[in-house]
Amino acid sequence: MDILLLHSSYGLRPAVHAAADRLREAGHEVHVPDLFDGRTAETVEDGQHISEEIGRDELLRRAVQVAAPLSARGLVYAGLSMGAAMAQTLALADEKARGLLLLHGTSDIAENAEVDDLPVQLHVADPDPFETDDWLNSWYLQMQRAGADVEIYRYPGAGHLFTDPDLPDHDAEAARKAWAASLDFIDSL
Repeated sequence: MDILLLHSSYGLRPAVHAAADRLREAGHEVHVPDLFDGRTAETVEDGQHISEEIGRDELLRRAVQVAAPLSARGLVYAGLSMGAAMAQTLALADEKARGLLLLHGTSDIAENAEVDDLPVQLHVADPDPFETDDWLNSWYLQMQRAGADVEIYRYPGAGHLFTDPDLPDHDAEAARKAWAASLDFIDSL
């Protein structure tokens, strides 16, 4: 399976490489672009500053540049937080997308978004300051309306980026469960 894995606003950090390696060890070909051109952030605020400085349109252009030549093979789009938001945007626009794996994030959904039973799996903290209950309820209904087949996993007490062992948000048990479910999800596609 070909997977495009997009990093969070912290940039292409060791945890992203570790996630890609985990997917590769499961037999998948993983593409991990550096959307920040080598820059990384130490805090969420620093990451948001880098992201805003580059701009959403440019970040999406960079992600599309990597995804476009791979799309014909049927990509699984995956992302972490900000990267999940971009992965969602790309997957909903790619009629050949095989699946969408969202870790720690979602994005707005275009009114005219339409997919044909796109398998989607979302893993989020509970509560998550960036993915509130009201937002997730609305997001879920919009994704269903667009034609996606959505599964949501919530992790009580975990921090926002709970899969990153180098951040204070890390929750080892939640990360273990999220990766086990994620690998099963990708294997089912």
